[in-house]
Amino acid sequence: MSESYLNITLVQCNLTWEQPDKNRQHLSDLIRQLPAETDLVVFPEMFATGFSMHVEHWAEPMDGETVSWMKQQADEYQACIAGSLMIREGESFFNRFVFVHPDGRLDYYDKRHLFSMGEEHAHFKPGQQRKIIQIKSFRILPLVCYDMRFPVFSRNRQDYDLLINIANWPATRREVWQTLLKARAIENQAYVAGVNRIGTDDNGIKYLGDTSLIDPKGKTIKVASEGKEECVSFRLAKGPLDRFRKSFPVLPDADDFDLEL
Repeated sequence: MSESYLNITLVQCNLTWEQPDKNRQHLSDLIRQLPAETDLVVFPEMFATGFSMHVEHWAEPMDGETVSWMKQQADEYQACIAGSLMIREGESFFNRFVFVHPDGRLDYYDKRHLFSMGEEHAHFKPGQQRKIIQIKSFRILPLVCYDMRFPVFSRNRQDYDLLINIANWPATRREVWQTLLKARAIENQAYVAGVNRIGTDDNGIKYLGDTSLIDPKGKTIKVASEGKEECVSFRLAKGPLDRFRKSFPVLPDADDFDLEL
């Protein structure tokens, strides 16, 4: 049987505060030199605006300009384009991790754990579902920033192969970011990709990036340059993951539990 692969590109970038047009154009420029074989491109959390709470001004519907732009990029590169943005549905607002497939199909996950210390819970509605998204042979668990601090929610029930966390994770908590990425990989026997922004936002919060790809044993496969814009590309192989899980079967011994959402 031939090996199964996922060609993934993680985009570490600066974001211009509350300027979606400028951010979309900047990201278009950054991904212009994508590898020929690309299956999935991942942007940071709230890539259109930065981590703003001004939902009344900047939230978009699912048929708005940013999702439409994502569809154009997905069609042009024949790759899945993913990242989170403010989404409006009726009177509710969500920090939504959107996946746009090359054929225009949409998958999404709404951030479950809202960062109360940053007043996110006062502006956004928490997601009500844990989602698994399939791209090629890889089952993906999408998480957004603060979600990564809650291991019960991300516990692998033998239903995913790759955990992707997108973030606006401050430089002051850099070591926590690095540690949690490795912890989630080890305890869940899964690849983990963490995509973080760089720069300083309009709240004076500094970001260093540390966008990383971690293997199921907790080893760092790739990491972006500190504080610099960079597209990190790698080919993930499914075979080594399956063989590792078979040779060291931790997941079947995990505690059973019901997750209340």
